[in-house]
Amino acid sequence: MMNIAEYKGVFVFAQQVDNELSGIALELVGKGKELAKDLGTEVTAVLVGYEVKGLADRLARYGADKVILVDDPELKEYRTEPYTHAIASVIEKYKPEIFLVGATAIGRDLGPRISARIHTGLTADCTQLDIGDFPLVAVEGKEQLHNQLLMTRPAFGGNTIATIACPNFRPQMATVRPGVMQKAAKNPDAKAVVEEFNPGFTPNNKYVEIMEVVKAVTNTVDIMDAKILVSGGRGVGSAENFKLLDDLAAAIGGTVSCSRAVVDAGWKPKDLQVGQTGKTVRPNVYFAIGISGAIQHLAGMEESDIIIAINKDESAPIFDVADYGVVGDLNKILPILTEKIKAENAAKESANA
Repeated sequence: MMNIAEYKGVFVFAQQVDNELSGIALELVGKGKELAKDLGTEVTAVLVGYEVKGLADRLARYGADKVILVDDPELKEYRTEPYTHAIASVIEKYKPEIFLVGATAIGRDLGPRISARIHTGLTADCTQLDIGDFPLVAVEGKEQLHNQLLMTRPAFGGNTIATIACPNFRPQMATVRPGVMQKAAKNPDAKAVVEEFNPGFTPNNKYVEIMEVVKAVTNTVDIMDAKILVSGGRGVGSAENFKLLDDLAAAIGGTVSCSRAVVDAGWKPKDLQVGQTGKTVRPNVYFAIGISGAIQHLAGMEESDIIIAINKDESAPIFDVADYGVVGDLNKILPILTEKIKAENAAKESANA
């Protein structure tokens, strides 16, 4: 049986690709810092790669108290086996109480491997993390444990929310959806306390050999960074009809995104999808056009500052979360709205001329 008392501190996997930190690394450091504060401990970022020491200070500027660096030529590109070996070795040596991984393509591959190797549980795709008691409500005859990591995630297709704990094993592990947690305020003067650790790598027949990396060329804005999103659902009707949304986005300085139904229909690419199986977004303004508002979609956009829904079905669930709702035919409403915005823009330009 593992000695749970030996495990201390909050560790996060600081994902980097091509020597650039992924946004999720900074989001996890921010959340890790909050959890560490509740536990009276520190947050440590685990930075894995080759010649990536230069990224350590950036992690410190966003709140990492310490950076453990595993730097080796075998880690230049992400491969399951050497990365799993690196991180499992870090966990075995440093014994963190909590270990967080981003639910990216890399993290979803890596998280389960690590948890299996070190024999602990893993809660996938979390949308909320807290420190608290488990069971949540005391049960007679059962010990209530304190200072547990409570991991919350949608379950049963998003129809319910489950809160999960891992009371008997350490570390408590979770993968966390990108875009859900907030980065901490930046301290531009912070310098990283770096500890280098290399468990040694013995390439064997389990190590995949990378023959070539082919990068997809995309000229679309990452919808997670957009301040204004014009999002279309099945109700838009066709790929061609998205021109109405393109025109509105161009007029208002926004970016087009979509629901899962649109991706499934082949009208838009997957990287524009908002929702539980897409991306989580927090724009200042979110237009939901022809989107009914299934719970899986709401999970990806309900944190938007202002939600404007346009739908011909007045009973659509999207209106329950919308700040402003227009019941009507988007084919008539969007052109009028776009013209009004263009006229407003023109008036501003002439006033400033």
